[in-house]
Amino acid sequence: MKNPDITVYGIANCDTVKKARAWLTAQGLAHHFHDFKKLGVPADRLALWIDQAGWEKLLNRQGTTWRKLDPATQATARDAASASALMREHSSTIKRPVVEWRQGDRLQVSVGFDTASWQARAENGGFVG
Repeated sequence: MKNPDITVYGIANCDTVKKARAWLTAQGLAHHFHDFKKLGVPADRLALWIDQAGWEKLLNRQGTTWRKLDPATQATARDAASASALMREHSSTIKRPVVEWRQGDRLQVSVGFDTASWQARAENGGFVG
């Protein structure tokens, strides 16, 4: 297996991000970490994630931040553009982790942590499908 260039985006104290990073380390897969709280959400990356994963998958409607938003603010997320604006303003509404698996010119994005799909990626140089 050729190791992909892996960038994990999330929040350092998020339990799912911690599990994901620990799993990568246990598999011997080096990765970069981009902390939303310290470094913000790169607008160009957010557009890419929405393009590859879809805004519906990327927007975390189960989290505490979403539940704390007033219903009028929640209702603004009705398409890719409006959801993007909401996620830029409230980075904790992005489902975590978002991972970019890159090898050369190829790039795939995954959202969330799932051991089985990540194992498949690890065995296939970061790519599935």
